[in-house]
Amino acid sequence: MDSASPDPVPVPVPVIAWRLAHIIVSSLGYRVGSHFGGQDVDSQTFAYAGTTDEALKQLDEMYGRWNAGAHGLSHAHLKNPSTVGPERFPMEGIVLHVNRELIHHGAEISLLRDLYRWQD
Repeated sequence: MDSASPDPVPVPVPVIAWRLAHIIVSSLGYRVGSHFGGQDVDSQTFAYAGTTDEALKQLDEMYGRWNAGAHGLSHAHLKNPSTVGPERFPMEGIVLHVNRELIHHGAEISLLRDLYRWQD
């Protein structure tokens, strides 16, 4: 996963690998670490996958942790503001945001995969 400040011009189109890394680390990893007692994830030191199989294994593992943690939340806990990490929103908002990110970037990955499959 790479980044630059300021953004390069023109900004490159993120590839499937970047989108997977974003989901695994930024969308899921940070929240699992801060909200569900998982290992803290740092985008600078994370061991990013070098293959598709590794990336899918990381995605399955991180999503499994997120899903278990989110399903374990009580209704009261969902309504209370988070007291962990930088986010100070009700947990229901954090759950909604993460799931929206998964849908958004998952759809982008599917589209790119389909476009690649049908190119000449």
